Amino acid sequence: MPVSPSLAEDLAAAVADLYEAAEGVLLGKLRAAIAEGIDSPAWVNLKLAALGNMQAAIEEVLAALQVDASGAVHQAVAEAYERGQQAAVAELGALGVGQAAAAAVALPTAPVVDRLAAAVIAETGPVYVRILRTTMDTYRDVIGRASAAPSLGAQTRRQAAQSALDDFADRGVRGFVDSRGRSWELRSYVEMATRSAVGRAAVEAHSDRLGAAGVDLVIVSQAPEECPLCRPWERKILAREGPAGARDVEVEHATEDGETVTVRVAGSLEEARAAGLMHPNCRHNVSAYLPGVSRIPEPQASRGTYEDSQKQRYLERQVRRWKRRQAAAMGMQEAQAARARVQAYQAKIRELTAATGMPRKSHREQLATAR
Repeated sequence: MPVSPSLAEDLAAAVADLYEAAEGVLLGKLRAAIAEGIDSPAWVNLKLAALGNMQAAIEEVLAALQVDASGAVHQAVAEAYERGQQAAVAELGALGVGQAAAAAVALPTAPVVDRLAAAVIAETGPVYVRILRTTMDTYRDVIGRASAAPSLGAQTRRQAAQSALDDFADRGVRGFVDSRGRSWELRSYVEMATRSAVGRAAVEAHSDRLGAAGVDLVIVSQAPEECPLCRPWERKILAREGPAGARDVEVEHATEDGETVTVRVAGSLEEARAAGLMHPNCRHNVSAYLPGVSRIPEPQASRGTYEDSQKQRYLERQVRRWKRRQAAAMGMQEAQAARARVQAYQAKIRELTAATGMPRKSHREQLATAR
């Protein structure tokens, strides 16, 4: 069967769920600590005195997260590599005995898995310091706003505290910048880093198995709502290895002994990946191309545009944002207002998917919870 980064995207989502759940736990701890005794005249002094206790509680959550996440990353990469290998074995099952047997030989996975997992763990290492700092800054911000509000006459203490909690629920833990200078929120950053690793593991394993079976060419699929980076490579034949650049190659016919065929190769797989194909959210797949047997598929109409898919992602983020607001609510009125915004954005998603034919991905509208 063909392989794509999406083959392992559920594994990346499971890792990201751990971080989002931890963020939810911290939001709950903030809300509970702030709400406790908020009508007492001594509330500000009590909250300031509890700074050390709050930091200890946050550090306890982060220590558990770090252990769980490191194990989950390694497991996800290992599973992705195994899925990639199995995809190649399934794809080559209809070939000759020699090729199928070669493809079935187990390849060493530990070096690849360890390398990719270590890269993710190193890349996400700074998030723990950032989470601690952001959560403590929010706690201090709530105290500062709530203590100043009565004297300023602008808000009650409870309203000021709710406003600060809402700000945290809206933005979450942010400030993670990738190699291209883009800023990410916590869950998106972790999921992006993990998707990149598990996607690469699946594609590398698939390619390695094809190589073991003597298959040197692959073909790229067409995907719905393709992005500009991937579009140039759709329905193109690529060499698993070798130099970059388009060229004609003379290769042996896949099933006819002694017969050769000319194949137009658009470049190498590594070249295409370096140009953006198989990026973390890519929906394209690659499959074995058998000279003289495989056929390039006819182009298919897309259900929607890339811009439609990005609009859907935006609406999903807004649903999650207002669900966090609902979780941060200190009163029934605030919770009901947030719930109404959730339903409004979900209605927009239904309208978009009905108009374009794109599938609704309800799981991307959910908040992860601690297990």
